[in-house]
Amino acid sequence: MPFNVSFKENVKPKNLAVKLSSKGEQSVVKGHPWVFSNSIVKLNDSARTGDLAIIFSKNKNKVIGIGLYDAKSPIRIKIIHNAETKADINADFFHQKIKSAFEKRSELLQSNSNSYRLLFGENDGFPGLIADVYSSVLVVKLYSEIWLPYLESILNSLKQVSKVETVVIRLSRNIQNSKNHNLEDGKVIYGTLENEVVEFIEYGVKFSANVIKGHKTGYFLDHRHNRKRVGELSNNKTVLDVFSYAGGFSVHALANGATEVTSMDISKQALELAIENGKLNDYSGIHKTIAGDAFSEMKNLIKRGKRFDIVVIDPPSFAKQRSEVNLAKKKYAQLAELGEKLTAKKGLLVLASCSSRVLAQSFFDLNNRVLNEQSRLFETVLKTQHDVDHPISFPEGAYLKCGYYRFLE
Repeated sequence: MPFNVSFKENVKPKNLAVKLSSKGEQSVVKGHPWVFSNSIVKLNDSARTGDLAIIFSKNKNKVIGIGLYDAKSPIRIKIIHNAETKADINADFFHQKIKSAFEKRSELLQSNSNSYRLLFGENDGFPGLIADVYSSVLVVKLYSEIWLPYLESILNSLKQVSKVETVVIRLSRNIQNSKNHNLEDGKVIYGTLENEVVEFIEYGVKFSANVIKGHKTGYFLDHRHNRKRVGELSNNKTVLDVFSYAGGFSVHALANGATEVTSMDISKQALELAIENGKLNDYSGIHKTIAGDAFSEMKNLIKRGKRFDIVVIDPPSFAKQRSEVNLAKKKYAQLAELGEKLTAKKGLLVLASCSSRVLAQSFFDLNNRVLNEQSRLFETVLKTQHDVDHPISFPEGAYLKCGYYRFLE
C-alpha cells in the first residue's frame, strides 16, 4: 500500500563543499553532530536547506563529515555521517541506519512492551527527526526541513523495519508554518486509524496515547524503566505523582497494588487521561487527582499534614535556555525540599529532571545538598539516566536523570 499523501517534489539536493574554522573542525572530528553558522568559513553561495554538506579538513582536504544544510537554523549543518568510513547518502544509507537503531532496541522489545522510540534524533544519526512506535502505529515527528528531500524513502524504511500498520506524521510549529511541503500535522499518511487514542503496553501495564493531538508524539516514553521500578516498589503503599501528566508513574503504582495514588498536574485534561489510563488496568487502590500549580498544591498538602510512602516529582524542563539554568536549579531545590516534607517515615522520594542544560552530576549534587540540609537521615538508593531506546551519542543529547532517596527515619 502506498503512502496516502503526495510528497511535494523538492529541488534535488546538491553537494556542498564546506570548510570550517579550527574549532568547528575539531568538534566534527570528535563526533559532535552540530555545526553552527559562525564555524563555517567556506561554503557554496547557493546552499539550500536539505543540501548535502561535505565537510573537508582545512589542511589535508580530506572529508571529515557529511551533514544536511539548514538555512533557517543557527545550527547550520546537522551531521549525519562521521567520515571515518566512506558513504553514499541514499535510501540504502538511511535504511541501514534505521535497521541499526532497531537492533539497539531488541532487548526492550523482548519485554512485555510494544511501545518504544525507534529514532532518537541526533543520537541515532537523524537530527531533527523522532520516530515513536505505539503498538501498530508509528508516529514520526519532524523538527527540521532538512529531511523533506529524503522523507519518503526514510518513512518507507521505518515502516518496513518496525512492521507497523499505520503511520502518522507530526510537525513542529516551524514546519507547520512552512510552504515547502504538502504535509499536515496529525495526518495519517499510511494505513488507517480508527481512533486517535491508541492503546499500548509498557512492561505489562496498559496505557493510551493521542497520536494526533497529544504532546510531542502522544506520550513520554523516556521514563519507562523508572515507571516500572516505582510500580514494583508500590505494593500496599500510598503514592504521590507530582507533574503526573497522563499518569505514567500513577498507573504503574496502581497496577502493582498501591493502596492510594494521587496524581497532581496543572492540566485537568492530563488528569482525565491519567484516570482513563488507570482504568485500562485492573487495580483495587484509590486513584485521586489534584489539579493546580505543583508548588502551591504541595504546600497545601504539607499544611494538611499529608504524607506518602512514595513521592515522585518529575517536572517539565525548567531550563530551555542557558539563561534559565540558575532559576531551574532553585526550582529543583524547592521541589526536593517540599518532597522531603511529603515523604512518610522510611519512605522513598524520587526526583527527576529533563533539563539537558542542568547536567546529571549537578542535579544529583543539588539533591544531596538540599536533603542533607533537612533533619532526616537518608540514603541514595539509585541514580538512573536514559532507557535503552534513548541512546546518547553527544553531551547535549543526555537530558534525563532520576534519583531515588530513601529516608531512614
